[in-house]
Amino acid sequence: MKILMILTSHDQLGNTGKKTGFWLEELAAPYFIFRDAGVDITLASPKGGRPPLDPKSNEPAFQTSDTRRFERDASATDALANTVKLSDVDQSDYDSVFFPGGHGPLWDLTNDEDALSLLEGMLAAKKPVALVCHAPGILTNVKAPNGEPIAKGRSVTGFTNSEEAAVHLVEVVPYLLEDVLKGQGANFLAAVDFGVHVIKDGLLITGQNPPSSRATARALLDALANGQEA
Repeated sequence: MKILMILTSHDQLGNTGKKTGFWLEELAAPYFIFRDAGVDITLASPKGGRPPLDPKSNEPAFQTSDTRRFERDASATDALANTVKLSDVDQSDYDSVFFPGGHGPLWDLTNDEDALSLLEGMLAAKKPVALVCHAPGILTNVKAPNGEPIAKGRSVTGFTNSEEAAVHLVEVVPYLLEDVLKGQGANFLAAVDFGVHVIKDGLLITGQNPPSSRATARALLDALANGQEA
């Protein structure tokens, strides 16, 4: 089994002068869920090479056993340093795709034609896809075969407006994914702020926040094992 994990290449937090990128827990936790299950993992990003890490995600308060394991694991850190360029990826080579979040995807992956076409291709090929935290924002530009937003009429979750307010970035992010997805007709379902929450709607799996990363990855493995339909 092969799973593609796609990370952001964007490192600027709006106009704040601060850095952003991918959130370490959202890579590390799913990475080991997949690897420990015997999955062949490929890491990719729009620019290839080493994607930017949100420095805040590696502060002591946000470190976990998974993030510490990742940093000690030579094969994991080597894969991160050498991500494949997303434009070189062939969707047909993979059984599924997982998008870790962090604020970076709001700027680049949301508008990346390769990411969008890959998601559309995966779903058209009846392959499950998973996105966690800010990554579900990518869905705002993914289209269903009829041309309508892929999230319309579907149950989804992602980083909520109240969670964005809690980290004081409502005025910084380019859009609030909860508002946009609701505006497109999605059934946006949220749990308590920073609680574990995963929604499965056919082949589409979304997780609300960093603590939901492990559960989102497990849900993706379950969907692959059970051959769920859209």
